[in-house]
Amino acid sequence: MRDIKLQYLAAAAAVALLGWGGIAIDHAAAQKIICWKDKSGKTVGCGDKVPPEYQDSATRELDKRGVTRKTTETAEETAKRQAQEKAQAAQKAEEAKKLAEQRRQDAALINTFTNEKEIDLKRDRDLQVVDGQITQMRVSHKNAAERHAEVKGRMDTTTKGGKPATDTQKEDMARAEADKTRLEQAITAKEKEKDEIRKKYADMKERYIALRGGPAPTAAAAPAKK
Repeated sequence: MRDIKLQYLAAAAAVALLGWGGIAIDHAAAQKIICWKDKSGKTVGCGDKVPPEYQDSATRELDKRGVTRKTTETAEETAKRQAQEKAQAAQKAEEAKKLAEQRRQDAALINTFTNEKEIDLKRDRDLQVVDGQITQMRVSHKNAAERHAEVKGRMDTTTKGGKPATDTQKEDMARAEADKTRLEQAITAKEKEKDEIRKKYADMKERYIALRGGPAPTAAAAPAKK
């Protein structure tokens, strides 16, 4: 600050001398000093105007008492600030979107069920649907396993007789193994779906109770797996 004030005094003295020489000086310009910075943010000069090579630099404007009255930022700082503002605006918009969706879901929850028991009944119906699908898949898997055993038996008989398995047998075995594996994976996925249904309705029930102003359910009240 001491260096800046000295520069200001020097500039003011120069203005006074020029005035005595009969040169007209803008009074407003004589009332302020502008200091400019380099890329590192260090003040490198002060005067009544910024040199052309520092036009894109950050500046600080001081009054005749050396008090900062206005500052500007570099083009890089402006771009960074605008990017941050854009990111913050996008985050706020996303939060507002989530809040609106939560309100919509809450309204649908309250309007769909009249008590907690109805939520349990809906959960049980959804689980029954999946259980029915699993039952059908288990029947298909049993048939696929039997076909697999049959094809394997034929191949074993052929190879035990000292002959290699035929191309048809190999194709049948590959098809039987693929069907068996596919059904096993499908059954596993359906079992996982049941777990997701239980969690979904547990969360739904907890939210419903909170919206109704009641106590949250305890762990002991959690539905048993089916």
